Amino acid sequence: MLTIDAQVHAYERDHPGRPWTAVLAGPKEVTGDDMIAAMDAVGVDAAILVSAYTMYRYDESYAREVLTAHPDRFSLVKPVDPTDPGVAETIADWANVKGAVGIRIMLAQGGESNAEDPGINHVLDTAARHGLPVNLSCRGHLEQVAALAARNAGTRLVVDHLGIEQPRTPPAPAEPFAELPKLLNLAQYQNVAVKVSGACTLSHEPFPFNDLWDPLCRVFDAFGFDRCMWGTDWTRAVNVVSYEQGVEPFRLTDRLSDGERADLMAGTLQKIYNWSPSAR
Repeated sequence: MLTIDAQVHAYERDHPGRPWTAVLAGPKEVTGDDMIAAMDAVGVDAAILVSAYTMYRYDESYAREVLTAHPDRFSLVKPVDPTDPGVAETIADWANVKGAVGIRIMLAQGGESNAEDPGINHVLDTAARHGLPVNLSCRGHLEQVAALAARNAGTRLVVDHLGIEQPRTPPAPAEPFAELPKLLNLAQYQNVAVKVSGACTLSHEPFPFNDLWDPLCRVFDAFGFDRCMWGTDWTRAVNVVSYEQGVEPFRLTDRLSDGERADLMAGTLQKIYNWSPSAR
């Protein structure tokens, strides 16, 4: 079965030539080669590499270097700044980059919370015109996402990490799925898809995290497997679960049929992002 991770991050060590803005949870360095090694160890065929906003903000140059080195294993998503007067040109240029499959708005990192914000809506409209899905870091902003989805029915929106606050260190929150009803409300908007990414960090049980399946199945029932995509959010999750532990529960569970598993772990991603990895 083809397996494609919907969200991973890679980054080099902090250095003057490409200094970090802040520190992401994880090792001091996870290069593209390191990410490939982790994927190979557990049989993950490819991944969407999301340029690390924490370190690099809107500079995707390191992600591009990784793509150049491994064009058969990665595609790219780049954060964009809705307050930038030149954001439309940035999106247009990005749409022409081979391997670029989407953009990202960081609502949860201090972004505008008004669904009528002209900058955000301009980004969503521009992305739709260029055929790019818009990934949303949106924990704490799910009501805003609902309003944006209604205003921008022609734009594909992808909710990162279930739209739920996820821990960078153990333990999981006492009520990790408290915001789940707000996510399920988004299922009414057919332009909204969900990354079921980083979910294993929300478990109160040891591997293989069986307490996740009741809430996750509510997501699958609401959105359907044609709008749900598995991912690990590696390396943000590194202090909570290993990469293998972010992969194997979805392979081992009997709560998914073989067809559902194939959609969740690769098929739906290929359709939503219009991308498939090269034959290996």
